[in-house]
Amino acid sequence: MNALYIVATPIGNLEDISKRALDVLQKADIIAAEDTRHSARLCQYFNISTPLTPYHDHSNEQQTQRLIERLAQGQNVALISDAGTPLISDPGYRLVKTARDAGYKVIPIPGACALVAALSASGLPSDRFSFEGFLPAKTGARAAKLDALAKDPRTLIFYESPHRIEDSIRAMGDAFGALREVVLAREISKTFETFIASTFAELETIFATDANQLKGEMVVMVHGYLEPQSDTPGISADAEKIMTVLLAELPVKQAANIAAKITGEKKNQLYSWALEYGK
Repeated sequence: MNALYIVATPIGNLEDISKRALDVLQKADIIAAEDTRHSARLCQYFNISTPLTPYHDHSNEQQTQRLIERLAQGQNVALISDAGTPLISDPGYRLVKTARDAGYKVIPIPGACALVAALSASGLPSDRFSFEGFLPAKTGARAAKLDALAKDPRTLIFYESPHRIEDSIRAMGDAFGALREVVLAREISKTFETFIASTFAELETIFATDANQLKGEMVVMVHGYLEPQSDTPGISADAEKIMTVLLAELPVKQAANIAAKITGEKKNQLYSWALEYGK
């Protein structure tokens, strides 16, 4: 029976491709690729002669229907992205839905996926996580998105690009608190693969002193929100320490404003704590 095959390809090291994926790509009648020039190098490396056709985020309904027509003719269609598993922050949703709605079989060929590889080596809780993809490019939309996630208890996973990483990390620190645990995975399965486990405050310092950490494809993983464990109700133990230091030098309102930016906790809770316990 002919089918649409969703084929995972390597995210770095070409040897990460599976034997099954190579077999499917060799035997398919057509390979729909996000970037045919990029995928041509993969095909050349593995001596795959199957014709390539472009299929990406800007593909129109006509391009989708052309692939569906191939399925109708009994052909096998393989879908690949530039790297990793298609549809994970990559094109393909419309094609998969259209194929399924038309009654054609859709078969996944599992393999590399940056978010799964990064999470597996991060040291962060992996029993519950939320993949958030790329953050909005505009400052206001990005802040709103992060604010909505600030109290999410799951590990949060984001993709990010080199030219936006500094702005995104700064915005995450503002929303989640500068002391929230974060792991940056960079260039997974490539020569300069790097994992940095730190806080947002520490990560900003690392970026400022080592420009190499701003290069390559990145996965940002953030520890989920933890309910305050302090014996004092209302604020966390870290917030208590910060407020104690700030109150030695600043008025209560100013101390609460600064501590809120550092910890991500609510200003009114910090202010109330200071009035009752801080002085």
